Amino acid sequence: MNEWVKRVTSLVMVALLMLGAFYIGTMVVATNASRTVVFDALQQVAVTPPPDATDQERQLADLYNTVVNSVVSIEVVAQFEHPTVIDEQFAQSGGTGFVLDTDGHIVTNYHVVEGAVQIAVNFHDGTIVRGEVVGLDPDADIAVIQVDLPVEELTPLSLADSSQLFVGQTTIALGSPFGRDWTMTTGIISALGRTIRGLNIYSIGEVIQTDTAINPGNSGGPLLNLRGEVIGVNAQIASEVRANSGVGFAIPSNLVRRVANALIEKGQIDYSYIGIQGGDMTLAQIETMNLPNNAHGIVVGFVEENSPAARGGLHNPGRERTVDGITAYINADIITAIDGLPLRDMSDLIAYLASQTQPGQTVTLTVLRDGRDMIDLPITLTSRPTQ
Repeated sequence: MNEWVKRVTSLVMVALLMLGAFYIGTMVVATNASRTVVFDALQQVAVTPPPDATDQERQLADLYNTVVNSVVSIEVVAQFEHPTVIDEQFAQSGGTGFVLDTDGHIVTNYHVVEGAVQIAVNFHDGTIVRGEVVGLDPDADIAVIQVDLPVEELTPLSLADSSQLFVGQTTIALGSPFGRDWTMTTGIISALGRTIRGLNIYSIGEVIQTDTAINPGNSGGPLLNLRGEVIGVNAQIASEVRANSGVGFAIPSNLVRRVANALIEKGQIDYSYIGIQGGDMTLAQIETMNLPNNAHGIVVGFVEENSPAARGGLHNPGRERTVDGITAYINADIITAIDGLPLRDMSDLIAYLASQTQPGQTVTLTVLRDGRDMIDLPITLTSRPTQ
């Protein structure tokens, strides 16, 4: 059965002819020089649980009241080309974001604002302002946009330390599933250290898996802990029925922090690159190379020519064999640690390179060669090549 992975952005395709019109609002206000139109601020009604509410219900209601003004609904108009249509074509899509700081920076997903010609940022109090792109990172599916609002109208959320998360921890998502703005759902962390496909050839590591309901429109919204801190940015769901099935994925907050800071400071982020393709340890590999049953690490399947890995001495694997339909290498380099940190699998290496290293830095790989010799290889990292 095919698994369906969906980036959770709500999308409506709209063909806009040269003489046509496209409205994303419900009201147009005309003014002239002799009159100023002023709207009273919308009254915000706090969620007030009844007297017989449980302590947990009160906690969640209080959390909602605390964070709802920090979460924004994002409406995007993006331009695209259609091979059979001459006129300009536009797509309207929706997602979620959250306020990062009092400078007006807002974090969302790259795929929410990709190709945007207009970004409308909607706040819970009814304020709607234009957002401008500050920086985009397709590798981590993170974007930073900025709005021009007074400091007193901005309530940032704090980023938690995602290295301290644990399976079973309560999680809360706030977003705009199917355009239903400021919807709150709850669940738990189902697993940590997942790897998901990015928007290009690179994978994203150390991803949070949650059963918190995430649907189209939740993209870019915060996954929160019970303290109201952001532990991740909701990005994808996996499903076999093209609907939420309790398997959602969020980009971890530590990676979000690093990417967002770089995008704000430089407009881009440079990731380290090592130049290998690898797989996780399998029973077939253990039996083929006669390894201990608790063997761990990354089985090197391919070393790119002239890459940092090749220059540092990593080898391509030798002959293959098939064990019960599973391919294994008769001899292969197995990376067991980086800078002394044991590696369980490829996700650990991806996460370490993305969060702990810079291009030009030298790392030490501990490598089991031919199932016999444990060696240390210094590898000087470079920048990730563009596609």
